[in-house]
Amino acid sequence: MVEGGPGLSLEDDDTEPAVARRQPVTAFVGRTLKGPLHRPVPVASFAQFQQVFGGLWQPSTLSYAVEQFFASGGGRALVVRVANGARAPTLTLPAGADALRLTGLHPGSREYLRASVDYDGIAGSDALFNLVLQRVRTAGSERVEDQEIFRRLSLEPGSERFVTDVLLQSQLARVVPPLPAQRPDRSGPGAGGFGVGYVGSNADGDDGGPITDYDVIGSAADGTGLFALGAETFDFLCVPPLAREQDVGLGTLLVAARLCRERHALLIVDPPSAWDSPQAAIEAMRKWPFRSDHAVMYYPRLRAFDRLRGRLESFACCGAAVGLISRAEEGRTAGPGEQEWVLRAGLQPAVEVSLAQRSRLALAGINTLIAARCEAAPPVCARTLAAGGSGSPDWKFLAARRLALRIAASVERGTRWMLFEQNAPATWARGRTLVDAYLARLAAEGAFAGESREERYFVVCDERINHPQSIAAGRVNLLFGIAARRAGEFDTWLVSHQAAASRARPVSVNRLVTRPSGEWLTESVIRH
Repeated sequence: MVEGGPGLSLEDDDTEPAVARRQPVTAFVGRTLKGPLHRPVPVASFAQFQQVFGGLWQPSTLSYAVEQFFASGGGRALVVRVANGARAPTLTLPAGADALRLTGLHPGSREYLRASVDYDGIAGSDALFNLVLQRVRTAGSERVEDQEIFRRLSLEPGSERFVTDVLLQSQLARVVPPLPAQRPDRSGPGAGGFGVGYVGSNADGDDGGPITDYDVIGSAADGTGLFALGAETFDFLCVPPLAREQDVGLGTLLVAARLCRERHALLIVDPPSAWDSPQAAIEAMRKWPFRSDHAVMYYPRLRAFDRLRGRLESFACCGAAVGLISRAEEGRTAGPGEQEWVLRAGLQPAVEVSLAQRSRLALAGINTLIAARCEAAPPVCARTLAAGGSGSPDWKFLAARRLALRIAASVERGTRWMLFEQNAPATWARGRTLVDAYLARLAAEGAFAGESREERYFVVCDERINHPQSIAAGRVNLLFGIAARRAGEFDTWLVSHQAAASRARPVSVNRLVTRPSGEWLTESVIRH
């Protein structure tokens, strides 16, 4: 998104003409075969996921979810790998009677590293050495995926090129103390006496055990698990089941939903594996403890061919569902639409759901994935997991909720520049004009209900919400509302910028009336 000042428009991170045309980003958190731990990695295809994270792996439900995400039309993913007790491989580089020991950064039995030592370009010193680190596709392979070269390293702690300090910059390995008394030996020639010889990593990498909810949740202080997403921007969050028959726990859902609320995103929730029929799902949903207008559930589980096992298997549907939503949302102003999603070829619902059952599931907050659309039956509007509970009626519908969240995120990020300008009427007017132009463009594209501007949206940024107390606290406020479903009935958001943080939060306004001039008036007290 362009954080614009006067004359700039609200645009997305890729500077496209409107945020509604930005390709959605889905964050995945779970277990993978290899790759960096607790670090969000952008992935634009399953081939790229395979290169970084190792592709399909039977213990990894995330790998199948990502495959189905891209197969269903998803375009941009953000993958966070978590593990339980996994261990990185080590390297042992001979140094006389001792050795220089390194450990890989990324754990797993499929992390293949190798290293080479030489003294090229080093004259008159028997203390310095050059080190080449590589990650290869498989053990003994010449297919190099990553390479790092470190020149003129030293074993002396006071040196500017002290090996322990320099390798803190490495994305592949770290030094394991204690250090040897002498520099590591020069690596011999390669196979057949040609080229450079390498020392391969030891066979002590470990994949760890099945992950738990604690591994997925992680730590805010350490930036692990869900908290590894940090300040990343994403539209959907997908946490596949911990194992094929082990559901994600309530604690993980609550933390993930809170994270989505902070980021104006939606959590894609898989139904528990025990919901093996539509009737079982409807009955269980009455007592299910998790509800959120920042979460969406799709049903049922899917049947698909497992390329590793060579047969049809049952899978959680989150990856396919969010892929379909992402594909439909690209280029669509009003969010992901008001219809049931038709699965791509190769994916089939694991259980049959009748037309009547689809409607009953929707009333409970569960959306249905179908293999073919029935033209004779009207589509069932997609719901969030606020359906069946209390809360704003508009936020129970997925299309309206996604539209509001995307606009709120866009306005919040696109007006951050106001914090660095004088908190005065001129700045307020520029911010108001910028947001008004952005909403007017969306209104022209058919995003809002209503015929006139007053029925579709409003923007307030003046002394009515920027009181002397707010100005003294270094805070600038902007209020806007959009008619997502019905003319003149607004989802209203208060955007606040101050040095500590910027945020957009839903609010309710005491009284909102329009003057004949079209100017909006709010009372000074805002409930939130």
